[in-house]
Amino acid sequence: MKVIIFAGGVGTRLWPLSRKHTPKQFEKIVGDKSMLQIAVSKLFPEFKWEDIFISTGKQYEEIVKDQLPKLPVKNIIVEPEMRDVGPAVGLITALFAKKNPNEPFALLWGSDHLVRNEQLFRKVLRAAEKIILKDPEKIVFIGQKPRFASQNLGYIEFGKQIEEIDEVPVFSFAGFEYRPHLSIAEKYIKDGHHAWNLGYFVTTPKFLWKLFEQFSPELHKKLKEIHSAYQTNTYEKILKTIYPTIEKISFDNAILEKLDPSCARVLSVDIGWSDIGAWEALKEALSEREDENVTKGKVMLEDSSDTLVFNFTNQLTVGIDLEKMLVINTEDVILVCPKDSVPKIKKLVESLSGTSNEHLT
Repeated sequence: MKVIIFAGGVGTRLWPLSRKHTPKQFEKIVGDKSMLQIAVSKLFPEFKWEDIFISTGKQYEEIVKDQLPKLPVKNIIVEPEMRDVGPAVGLITALFAKKNPNEPFALLWGSDHLVRNEQLFRKVLRAAEKIILKDPEKIVFIGQKPRFASQNLGYIEFGKQIEEIDEVPVFSFAGFEYRPHLSIAEKYIKDGHHAWNLGYFVTTPKFLWKLFEQFSPELHKKLKEIHSAYQTNTYEKILKTIYPTIEKISFDNAILEKLDPSCARVLSVDIGWSDIGAWEALKEALSEREDENVTKGKVMLEDSSDTLVFNFTNQLTVGIDLEKMLVINTEDVILVCPKDSVPKIKKLVESLSGTSNEHLT
């Protein structure tokens, strides 16, 4: 099985650390490794370097080479221009449908995720692979058993248990729900039939290619030109010409919303997954208790609780009487806001375009 990790997003919810030129996945947010390096390391020793692929934007190609020197250069798949998740998955599918159409591949969206139980994660990937080897025209979604009623995550609804593979229960698939209201999310926690949607799934390139043709014919038409040119001397030219003309569309809208539930299976497991794509999510992932403070760098906190302070400078950052706050100190920006205000960060960053502060985005 091949594993593709998508590492092309900008990550404005982790601004001011995450910027256009150095997105969150390339930063050392947790420990001494970048998030991309952490994402790759959790695949070993089950997978080899030649089985791992990175999908990223042209502007980040050299960063990927620098951070993953053991990764074969040919395993870096470059988008000449960012066109949203639908085309990104479509490009990967177009290439693999030509060279490895029947070999299962795992698509892992989110190079900024933490997985605490890495051994179980690898076991689950292999269980999903076995399902696909038995039935190549299926998609297996991997979900995290929810720890709390999150309004910021998507959910996978699953039905009855169909079988068990290597002690991993396999469920029928019922549907998706994107960022439900708190009251709905609380019901999901109680009913035991919902998992957090990680954006992780396993299928065959051939089957996914068939779904693109069936559900997104216009997108498939352009991807087919790239597919035909792949492994020929015209590939780079065709890719640079065609790909930027593809309409931006989410993978959910392009494929998943139209998927027949009978074509999918769900593995709902507790792999200790956390999405640290936003500061408040990072705070939850790194805290043992909700009222615990999380700090990085030269920081002093007095009479404070449930607060995250990350200092990326040599200057001391001091907080007094802080509660449910975020303080991010970089060399050129200091961000201070309540945890609940994180959704406003993206709008703020967008508002900087065309101003004297655009260079800070």
